[in-house]
Amino acid sequence: MTKTSKFTQLKTGAAPVVLGIAMMSTPAFAQDSDELAAASTANQPSIVVTGTRITNPNLEQSSPIQVVGQDEIDYRQATNAEELIGELPGIAAGTNNSVNNGSNGTSTLNLRNLSSTRSLVLLDGTRLVPSTILSQTDLNIIPIALVERVEIITGGASSVYGADAISGVANFVLRRDFEGVEAAMTFGITERGDGERIRGDVTLGANFDDGRGNAVLSIGYQETDDVLQASRLISQGAKFGGVVFGSGTAVPTTFNSTLRVSPDGQDFIAPNSTFNYAPFNYFQTPLERYNIFGSARYEVTPGIEVYTRGMFTNSTVSLQLAPSGLFGDPFIFPLNNPFLTETQRQQLCASYATPIDPATCTAAGQATGPGDPNYIAQPTIINRRLVEQGPRQTDLVTNQFQLWAGVRGDLSPTISYDVYATYGESQRTTTRRNWGLKSRVEQALNATSTTTCFDASNGCFPINLLGGGVGTNIDPQAVTFINQPSGFTDSTSLSVVNASLNGTFGETGFFTETPIGFAVGVEYREYTASRVADVSAGTQDEVLGTGAPAPTFNGQYDVIEGFAELIVPILEDVPGFYSLQAEGGIRVSDYSNTGTNVTWKAGGSWEPFEGFRFRGIYSVSVRSPNIGELFAPVTTGLTPLPTDPCQTTRDPVTNAVVHAGPLNDPNLAQICVAQGAPAGVIGTILQPSAAQINATSGGNVDLDVEEAESITIGLVATPPQVPGLVVSIDYFDIKVTGAITTPNPGDILTPCYGADAGGGNYPNADPNSPACANIGRNPINGTLNGGGETLGLILQLSNLGELETSGIDFRVNYTLPVSFGAINWDLNGTWTDSLTFNANPANPQNITRECVGLFSGNCEPITPEWAFNLRTTVSVDDLVDVSLLWRWIDGVTYEFFDPTGANGFLLESQAFDDASYFDLSVRSNVSENFDVTLSVFNLLDRDPPETSSFIGSSVYNSGNTYPTTYDTLGRSYSVTGRLRF
Repeated sequence: MTKTSKFTQLKTGAAPVVLGIAMMSTPAFAQDSDELAAASTANQPSIVVTGTRITNPNLEQSSPIQVVGQDEIDYRQATNAEELIGELPGIAAGTNNSVNNGSNGTSTLNLRNLSSTRSLVLLDGTRLVPSTILSQTDLNIIPIALVERVEIITGGASSVYGADAISGVANFVLRRDFEGVEAAMTFGITERGDGERIRGDVTLGANFDDGRGNAVLSIGYQETDDVLQASRLISQGAKFGGVVFGSGTAVPTTFNSTLRVSPDGQDFIAPNSTFNYAPFNYFQTPLERYNIFGSARYEVTPGIEVYTRGMFTNSTVSLQLAPSGLFGDPFIFPLNNPFLTETQRQQLCASYATPIDPATCTAAGQATGPGDPNYIAQPTIINRRLVEQGPRQTDLVTNQFQLWAGVRGDLSPTISYDVYATYGESQRTTTRRNWGLKSRVEQALNATSTTTCFDASNGCFPINLLGGGVGTNIDPQAVTFINQPSGFTDSTSLSVVNASLNGTFGETGFFTETPIGFAVGVEYREYTASRVADVSAGTQDEVLGTGAPAPTFNGQYDVIEGFAELIVPILEDVPGFYSLQAEGGIRVSDYSNTGTNVTWKAGGSWEPFEGFRFRGIYSVSVRSPNIGELFAPVTTGLTPLPTDPCQTTRDPVTNAVVHAGPLNDPNLAQICVAQGAPAGVIGTILQPSAAQINATSGGNVDLDVEEAESITIGLVATPPQVPGLVVSIDYFDIKVTGAITTPNPGDILTPCYGADAGGGNYPNADPNSPACANIGRNPINGTLNGGGETLGLILQLSNLGELETSGIDFRVNYTLPVSFGAINWDLNGTWTDSLTFNANPANPQNITRECVGLFSGNCEPITPEWAFNLRTTVSVDDLVDVSLLWRWIDGVTYEFFDPTGANGFLLESQAFDDASYFDLSVRSNVSENFDVTLSVFNLLDRDPPETSSFIGSSVYNSGNTYPTTYDTLGRSYSVTGRLRF
């Protein structure tokens, strides 16, 4: 007979209690009771319950938990972990494979829309190595084939796991003691015949030495094909005002914002061409991933078990954007450029803020080179789409590994211990192709003839920006010269040592049969992060079309923490108090960068009679800044803005003023000039290029901690009179003060310019507003676009922000036994009452921005007021399950909705109706060892809502819609076959 310790053997009766923890603790997808019971009665080393380290099965915590169980995992047929949880109410869109322009190749978790930096991802209750310099975890590294369930807690978790769990925790719980062989293959495709998805996994496990040990190995491969925006009707043109508008950086070339090369290439005409950048972008980014996961445990003696596990992931994510270009930067342009005609030269000389007289201009055209006294090379704004290079392409290759080793067991019949260490590294290399280098363009502009550069030492070939053709003027040799690849590598590491005790004080409590549960421990963590860039990637404004550079830097910090938890049963089985218990937790953290701080929680639950439990918890969290927030270099990149208050827009045909701007407003003109615009360009400042402007931001070594307060109060009803019914409702409120944030564009623009009264009129513009000093304009043409000389909006990180969100989570789950099996209904949803942000509450000019039900560059990703999922599943004995998921998203409105359309946006672009999506899945046990799951996603082939590409950031608004919120691929199909033996 095999000897088993109390540590590896759960008490009889644990199953229904763990089931209560998982199901009574809130909104979740459908969860089979048999499955949870099996999970809890299996020969597992411990019970993993997210939100507490106390493993006594008779104690329940006060924080609500969402559970995604094995059934839902099967129905979703996910290729990565983000697809398992990304559509849950209460979870905002993070970066994922529908993000193209702005992606860093990761999939992230964003609970309550408080950002992924405040959401913690765990694997079996332990931390994973961060995948980015901002300490975000890439969900792509989770071994999906071994996931048994996902538990999500959104309140009171910081004292248990650390204060970076301000908005909550997602804990991926893996199957344990797997024995046998399981092979699964998934294939998916859209109805349009693209976007293929393949996932294959093989898992092998075995027990040994009479069950004292177990070893598991899982190997997986995933591949996702791209879907171009050109392949969907909604996204074939970047729209503004209902028509394809695109970017002002087009072909032929425009100089100084006013001169476009004529079709014959002989002179300049007024600019009126745009470039449609949309078709080149992806709606689904391609991914290829390999992953390996292994684990082993061995019970050395009763009460002592050693264990280890390791994981490795290699993934490649590819991105694609429209061709690169010269996006309104000032280039040192020689007036003796061999491609200039004399007519063009004279027009160009007259276009500068300080015009060059005709005779001097002619002499400059005849200069032999920089040594000639007549030579003039003038800073010149150039816009030219480099279509000859082809689309911009980026590959992000990630290699991640992590190792764990530990020992655990029992110190006594009521106390267990666990001591472990883990170390992991992640390295992500970004390689850019077809972008082009600014310094080489400038070298190629300085030519002595149409085939010879003045400096030809490095293979320079002249670049022709003056031809009237569309994408045929630049010689392939020039393309080869300017089109040099660039890249950088981000590396992160995590070291953790953790030792903890958990158990109960005796066999009973003071007045209860259930004893007091406790957990105490210490943890040491060290984080490092670095970026190593090549010269071009690290230089401001060198790689064309990238926005911000990626300079080399590094940073590290460590923290030592002590933590403790207590769950105290007070009364049970007395009139009015079927159960009454209190709980508390505290974590003291000593960070090397911000010193000592304390995180704590207090709460409890009251069950006046069986089946009705009131619960509540209050927690205070103190989060220290991460490495990126502290040490990332300050650089100038891009931020969304459709309209610049200083622009003047005219109809290209009638020349009538469409957007007045400062043209007839001296007060507004004064502000624009004070921000760096030359007085001579007032009235000709162009609108932002591709609805984007410059923004300067970066890390701040002076950052301090931020503090969050979280309240959750709720009710769980499992009335014995209605077997199979679970009802829960929980109110939540999370407030972050001293928040580590950057201002939104509106937090700078609104206090300075006031609101647009229509047609580009800003009667409330305030030149004395401090916000106006945080705007730096292009010194040549007055726009907010350009290179490093144009700061744009200064959006520096600080501890001045304040965030708050509140609302209600609700769930109704009911299983009805019927003669042929069972019918289950599982409704879970979220009503978000408020989601506010204030960049600086101490500044009376600042506004508290409400984002619930709104979308814009200030309010992304989208947070609808109401959202719910309803899954209905019909189970026919153990043979077939037919399941329909209805996902409903409330309607949303543009933050700056204008019913008159004076903002240039169509009314239908400024508001989305509510959206419903239906997914149908059928799972069948073909034989004892083989099952098949078939799914149709977006069953009714619902189109996404259409808006303007010029609303919001390109991270979330892409292809005239919001692909992280709404399905852009249309109806799709998936099939999974799984063989077990």
